Amino acid sequence: MPIPLSAFPVLRGSGGAVLTVEDLGLVLDLPREQITFTPDGLGRLRAEGRTLLIELRARKGTTPVVHRIDDVDEADAAVLADEMNALLAKRVDDDDVDGTPFALIRHLGPTWRKGFHRRLLRGVLGHLLALIVLGVAAGATGHWDVVVMEIPLGGLGWLCLAFGWYGAGRSRRERWLRRHGVLATAVRTTTRGGYMYPDGTGAYRGFLHGEDDPSLTVAFPADEPGDVLVLSKPFTDAVNSLAGPFLLFGSALLTIGLAALAGASFTGAL
Repeated sequence: MPIPLSAFPVLRGSGGAVLTVEDLGLVLDLPREQITFTPDGLGRLRAEGRTLLIELRARKGTTPVVHRIDDVDEADAAVLADEMNALLAKRVDDDDVDGTPFALIRHLGPTWRKGFHRRLLRGVLGHLLALIVLGVAAGATGHWDVVVMEIPLGGLGWLCLAFGWYGAGRSRRERWLRRHGVLATAVRTTTRGGYMYPDGTGAYRGFLHGEDDPSLTVAFPADEPGDVLVLSKPFTDAVNSLAGPFLLFGSALLTIGLAALAGASFTGAL
């Protein structure tokens, strides 16, 4: 009798690889990626000493894709392979299946989007902190005219900075990806908000997105297929490319004007 899923051994291999059994499938955790193997895509597991080979299903006449984990516990690898193969042998569907779409890779490393959002957040918070310091200093010295002017000018400048930086930065990234990156079509998966796309190497990668379209156009650098970005609709891209720089310029003018007003007020009081 097969052992229960909770009793399957957890395999730990070289390079920080960890393989676990979940929902009759496998999850391989790596330092920068997570690969989820659903049962529909698994062919068989082979334990060869301290190496475990995960062979995907393949259509007739094609070579199956194989993932390997080295330096695992030999006994645990043999148990895991035997038990999983026993479960897989009970399938009754057609054997002529391409298993690569059922081995979904999720990128865990740094991405341009995450880094851009961090820089944007730091920038707008720094600008807001400068406005607060200026307002406190003006109020403490009795320059209430500066405080009154800072609220509309500073607030508008802060909003222009946030929206302008986001629009200009995203538009620039999309232009670069369209020229130098790889374009692909991502299709919706059964996971809520989940999409998957071919990464150009024969593998499929997954990500979560807030939209609910059947398919999305995505792009990624050729040397980092996990750093995917959903491309904006043409109208949104046009707004970002035009309004972004305009708002940044407006933010700079408002900030300079507010600084000049504060400087004149403080200088006149001396």
